[in-house]
Amino acid sequence: MTATYTFDVFSSLDGYGAASADWTGYWGKQGPELLDHRLDLFGDEQRMVFGATTFRQFVQMLASSTEESEVRDPWVTRMWGMPATVVSTTLHEPLDWPDATVVRGNAVDVVARLKEESEVPLRSHGSLSMNRALMAAGLVDRVQVTIFPVITGRTGVAPIFRGAADFDLELVESRTLDGRIQELVYRPTLH
Repeated sequence: MTATYTFDVFSSLDGYGAASADWTGYWGKQGPELLDHRLDLFGDEQRMVFGATTFRQFVQMLASSTEESEVRDPWVTRMWGMPATVVSTTLHEPLDWPDATVVRGNAVDVVARLKEESEVPLRSHGSLSMNRALMAAGLVDRVQVTIFPVITGRTGVAPIFRGAADFDLELVESRTLDGRIQELVYRPTLH
């Protein structure tokens, strides 16, 4: 039996994973329901999978934050404590993450092997280009998109699905958090 792989991503309504200018993380819209839900999601044992760019961004963000900042929300702290595999040809151990391992090679090959060997589910938060390649290879079991009530038409960076293959999506879960944030979980099938 293979481990389930979830591509977990935050998005603006217009499909961007981040914004430039003075927009903060979560676009300043996170609320207590979302934060509690995220903490619950990271309560189960699982292994994180990151590409090098997203991993560097998380490490930099955590290093430059304080215990009181929103960067250190309890779910992020819990994620940081989980075992992680970083697919990279440029990073070297030791990494500034409590239990992270660098694995060299093609992400498709690495994740295919992880899915076969892992006894716990796999989850990737961000790592857009890596996850687009994994989706095209049929390795992503669930796409979990959390849509924040913002449009970042002028300031949006990191278009989540730009250049991705075409997929049919089967909705398997949906919820509204804090009366304004949508979480949609889909099972993707290459079209």
